[in-house]
Amino acid sequence: MTIEPGFRPDRRNFLALCTAAGAGTGLFPGVLWGRVEAEPEITEATIREAEVLAGLTFTPEQREMMLQGLRTQRERYVALREVEIPNAVPPALHFDPLLPGARVPGGPSRITPSVPTVLPDPDERGDLAFASIPELGALLRSGRVTSVQLTRLALERLRRHDPELECVVTLLDERAMAQAQAADAALARGEDRGPLHGIPWGAKDLLAVSGAPTTWGAMPYRDQRLDEDATAVRRLDEAGAVLVAKLTLGALAQGDVWFGGRTRNPWNLEQGSSGSSAGSASAVAAGLLPFAIGSETLGSIVSPASRCGVTGLRPTFGAVSRHGAMALSWSMDKLGPLTRSVEDAVLVFEAIRGPDDRDPTVREASLLWDGPDLAGRLVPGGGGGPVVPEGLRVGILEGAWEAEGEEGDLNRAALASLRALGVDPTPVSLPSTLPLGSLRSILTAEAAAAFDDLTRSRRDDLLVSQGAGAWPNTFRTARFIPAVEYIQANRARSLLMVEMDRLFQEIDVLVAPSFAQDLLLSTNLTGHPAVVVPSGFRQDGTPVSLSFVAGLFRDAEAARLAFLWQATTPHHRARPSRFA
Repeated sequence: MTIEPGFRPDRRNFLALCTAAGAGTGLFPGVLWGRVEAEPEITEATIREAEVLAGLTFTPEQREMMLQGLRTQRERYVALREVEIPNAVPPALHFDPLLPGARVPGGPSRITPSVPTVLPDPDERGDLAFASIPELGALLRSGRVTSVQLTRLALERLRRHDPELECVVTLLDERAMAQAQAADAALARGEDRGPLHGIPWGAKDLLAVSGAPTTWGAMPYRDQRLDEDATAVRRLDEAGAVLVAKLTLGALAQGDVWFGGRTRNPWNLEQGSSGSSAGSASAVAAGLLPFAIGSETLGSIVSPASRCGVTGLRPTFGAVSRHGAMALSWSMDKLGPLTRSVEDAVLVFEAIRGPDDRDPTVREASLLWDGPDLAGRLVPGGGGGPVVPEGLRVGILEGAWEAEGEEGDLNRAALASLRALGVDPTPVSLPSTLPLGSLRSILTAEAAAAFDDLTRSRRDDLLVSQGAGAWPNTFRTARFIPAVEYIQANRARSLLMVEMDRLFQEIDVLVAPSFAQDLLLSTNLTGHPAVVVPSGFRQDGTPVSLSFVAGLFRDAEAARLAFLWQATTPHHRARPSRFA
């Protein structure tokens, strides 16, 4: 294609023509539309004005030399945009959090669930709604309750409380009841698929479920149907779990505002549940479901878990297949469970993790879970003394515990509870030599690519949130990130990975208030796992949280310490009074 004299693009064609001009030149897609409306060709003046955005300066001679190359690039992008690339198609490159020479834990996995000695009364529906997965499993296997009863209870509570929580996109009554009946019939035949057999659950509505809408929480995709089951959904089906609902997420995995409203925090209905796993955290906190699957790119499990006072497990990048999940950032997206306890989270994680031959980032790693055995020392006659595994090296984030006010007091009380387990923590610091904020462009560039057509078609105008920090503006702004700067940010990310690896050569688990310093951004960029747990309540009744972060594919080490700490504290057993 050549640009003929008098050629006048419309706005969409202009964006299609200009997107890639920034690679190595400082020009960007979408630059100076108002000017180009009157002057369609790329000229020296176009380059000169775009230099301001790139922070570069070229000479007149250099600009003149660049013109033909830029016009050719523009033609190539027009051709590329004729190719339909669905959201599910990843780039040919993929991120690996492991440095050269690093190894994942090998050998067979071993999962030892708790065996409850005291069970909730199945006739007390409030107690049943807030029971743990091992408790529900014991009731199911003893015949004191059926999966059909648990499923009906979940559907009933979701219907009753959704008008105030706004946490449900789609109820899956028919699918759920068929699964529950099959689960009961299997148990009657002596067939037991494991800890999740017969347990109801909910899926963040970025996971594909055949026969149901998969809306991504966004108006442009409200009627979207994907004719497949995400790997996480399929694996939970195989584990005998019962999917009862598709739960809300902030539109395109940001925040708690979706096309149907704003998902609420069960502890304070005047407050959003945070996001983007908004409905997953809200429903679990309110006792509507025993567990849900969420996702995290930059805080979407940690933040709603913290706001709603539930437990979240953000796995190592590459531990869980994302096949069938909406892509936001191919190098940062992760799927994980939201539950009411650490043990529940581990049991769900075990069911969904591991390779599936569909997501090339996923690795096989062994998982050793012996938390209940260690917890036996916490009860009278259990041995007394320190209960933390011998040799476990625990670090605490230096400078993260000195905040004034009630939140600081709650954090220090949580730290005291950790020391009471026999932990002698070492103060450590996060890497501080890199401009971490600049690395956020990795996420925004990938997200803008994932939703390129949404921006070019102007259907981004349909999203509910349209402010400066909302996706429509972020996607548009990201189109001005040069390819060179995106690659440089990833090279700096490699330096961050090296520094974080050095930190986890010194310690096994890092403990900190969840939003302390740059913990959330650093660990999402490097792919490290985190377990977030409620660690206390403010005077207004809303929760605060701690995060336990471990080395890559050492998810069980973070979970083990969090489990032991949780076993000596009451916070995860608290119930929002309105829903109890």
